[in-house]
Amino acid sequence: MNTLIEQCVESLGTLTLNKTRTGLAILGIVIGIGSVIALVSLGQASQQAISSQIQSLGSNLLTVSPGSSSQGGVRQAQGSRTTLKLDDAKAISASSQITTVKTVSPEFTQRTQVRTGSANTNTQVIGATPSYLEVHKVSIATGNFITQRDVDSMTKVAVLGPQVVTDLFGEEADVIGQKVRVGSQTLSIIGVTVSKGGSGFMNQDDVIYVPLTTAQKQLFGVNHLTSIALEANNAEVMTDAQNEVGYLLLAQHKLNDPTEADFSIMSQQDILNTVSSTTGTFTLLLSGIAAISLLVGGIGIMNIMLVTVTERTREIGLRKALGAKKKTIITQFLIESIILTFSGGIIGVLLGIILSFVISKLTGMAFLLSFSSISLAFIVSVAIGILFGWYPAQKAARLQPIEALRYE
Repeated sequence: MNTLIEQCVESLGTLTLNKTRTGLAILGIVIGIGSVIALVSLGQASQQAISSQIQSLGSNLLTVSPGSSSQGGVRQAQGSRTTLKLDDAKAISASSQITTVKTVSPEFTQRTQVRTGSANTNTQVIGATPSYLEVHKVSIATGNFITQRDVDSMTKVAVLGPQVVTDLFGEEADVIGQKVRVGSQTLSIIGVTVSKGGSGFMNQDDVIYVPLTTAQKQLFGVNHLTSIALEANNAEVMTDAQNEVGYLLLAQHKLNDPTEADFSIMSQQDILNTVSSTTGTFTLLLSGIAAISLLVGGIGIMNIMLVTVTERTREIGLRKALGAKKKTIITQFLIESIILTFSGGIIGVLLGIILSFVISKLTGMAFLLSFSSISLAFIVSVAIGILFGWYPAQKAARLQPIEALRYE
């Protein structure tokens, strides 16, 4: 035990003789471990943020979309982008065969430019009915939401998300009664929704709600739906609800073969699984790229150790001439290599945690740390020290004392 401690102390002394070389040797390990931890944290935070946004769309949610899904992915049938109609939503609501669906929300969605005065923004316009509030769990901060009378009369009214209010009128502006223009139509603002958060194309605050018929007939000139959102009675009947709605729509579209369906039905869990799979693959890819730095760092350490062996050839010869065993020489050089990677591992972990924290603050996402990735990265760093330190250690141990002492 004392011998091992002495070797560790001696190794530290040897490494501190050339601080620059030692620092450069561990730099690759530091960057590699720090990158792995930061990127895994970023991937997990992104996955959690997207999952939260999807879940906030509504509970027990089913989404009927135009186009048919097949085992090999999404297969778009001919004219599938216009296969869903308002009659389909009405049929689901009125059918006595549908016993598992509580609320039906027919929707038409399209991004477009919205203006008021000199301000304008590109946002998502959602043609909706009153049931949208219940299905998607949207709350009104001020004013009112769209009524059935608005839908029946194609009223030119709009309910704004808080992000649109900020973009067009500024923060905390009183917008009830003011006007916005969508295309050639002028809409009166009747309400503002409570913020639900999000970013990019998934920002649920960056939307404008208008009556479904107003969106279809007056704003975009269409007669189809982009989706039908359904709220199932509870989580246990989601599969039954998918089957019931699926068979009803097949009959509604006069199709006998389910494989010929011109629509697809996805549950919230289906979407979450897809997102988890995609973000997981992306995180794994980024981590793999970062892990290459660990390999490069290991090669760097091996090169440094080989140089060290060359510089200390006479020292090695003298120690062997005085009776040092081959095992002692190997242990000495392995300890030096492990100290390098161990130190780099500690600094790399600290760097990864700091980077993860900074990224979370800059992006507004949750600060998540994967302790399994931290442990794995640290263990790998020590393993790299053993792996890449073994060859230089063996080379030192194989030196013949006489030849080593003659080395200039």
